[in-house]
Amino acid sequence: MNASVSNEQAIADTTLWLEKAVIGLNLCPFAKGVHVKGQIRYFVSAAKTPDELLVDVLRELEQLAETPRDKIDTTLLIHPQVLTDFLDYNDFLAVVDAALEEVDLAGELQVASMHPDYQFADTEADDITNYTNRSPYPTLHLIREDSIDEAVAAFPEAEMIFEKNMETMRKLGHDGWEALGLAEVQKHKK
Repeated sequence: MNASVSNEQAIADTTLWLEKAVIGLNLCPFAKGVHVKGQIRYFVSAAKTPDELLVDVLRELEQLAETPRDKIDTTLLIHPQVLTDFLDYNDFLAVVDAALEEVDLAGELQVASMHPDYQFADTEADDITNYTNRSPYPTLHLIREDSIDEAVAAFPEAEMIFEKNMETMRKLGHDGWEALGLAEVQKHKK
């Protein structure tokens, strides 16, 4: 991982990915609204260890829980210097879930996972469907449960989003992904 990436660059890369992939490919039909309204908080952690990252995660969870939705609806916690190995990152998700329980925020907030090397179970590393969750840097998406509930209620057949995303990525293919211009953003992970 390029530990010398600035906070500004990490946010710019993540925003570009959000606009071109997440919103541009409609991988998350709920993302555009909060992006356009400026309700996404981008926080870049300087953590170099999982313990340091957990401190940032807890602080950001608390801030999200205490801030009105019209100010911050969701947080992207970008951590370019820690948990760059996907398996270590994946294991850390259980620590985050346990922390949500400990601070009594389970049921109010949840955490979604995105990583440059994201890999669904039973897929090959280069399977294009993995790219639905491949962000420029390891990122924890802190989400309000009530925002998810409202978005799902407003979106017919929300349970089909996952399948639709897989089909979108299969149609797009690796060449299509490259054409989005995100390869330049992904290079920062090396």
